[in-house]
Amino acid sequence: MLETQNGLRKPTIYESFFYFTLSLLINAIGNGLTVATNMGSSMWTASAANIAYDFNFSISWVLIIYGGSQIFINILLTRKIDLPRIVGNIIFISFFGPFVGIFKQLFLDLGFASLSLPAKICFDIIGICFVAIAISIYQRLNLILHPGDEMTNILRFQYFKGNANLAQWTNFSIPVIVIICLSLIFKQIVAVNVGTAVALFFQGALINYADQLIFPKLKHRL
Repeated sequence: MLETQNGLRKPTIYESFFYFTLSLLINAIGNGLTVATNMGSSMWTASAANIAYDFNFSISWVLIIYGGSQIFINILLTRKIDLPRIVGNIIFISFFGPFVGIFKQLFLDLGFASLSLPAKICFDIIGICFVAIAISIYQRLNLILHPGDEMTNILRFQYFKGNANLAQWTNFSIPVIVIICLSLIFKQIVAVNVGTAVALFFQGALINYADQLIFPKLKHRL
């Protein structure tokens, strides 16, 4: 919803398209940065990066498969099959996975992997912040969501009384378990570093700040 002098109103089609497209772009850039610098990705992306690395898969395909599993979890959490939501989730992950792969390769081609350690950490944290901003925008728009972020929204407002931090930590518990299991089996780990810790402990707070600072007139449509 958008705040106006006369109260709240629904975003127009053009406004919805603008907010959604911008958030998708910001999210893909942020995740691409974190994977390219290898200084730590948000938990789901880090988990996907480890699966891709250990099994020699494309990270784009892993992210798409993850999205399908998150849709199933959301059905369990809401105890209903919401077909328009599911179609929206599928549309989102169909664009999101390939976009992350494109931006990851772009940043690798630009030499981000060869930057100094402080520079890589800086860009990685910027990537984490970009992801939080993107999540904030499209969660408030609540039109088409990535199923993982819809999971956070469901947990936040249906289970944890609006607490973004608790919802995010609960969401992250699944990829944390996957990363731990893979590291024990393959004795190696990628995309887990400073940025992962930042995402794990602060992404919920960053989303809260973005709610207030980035397009503050865009309010949650529940």
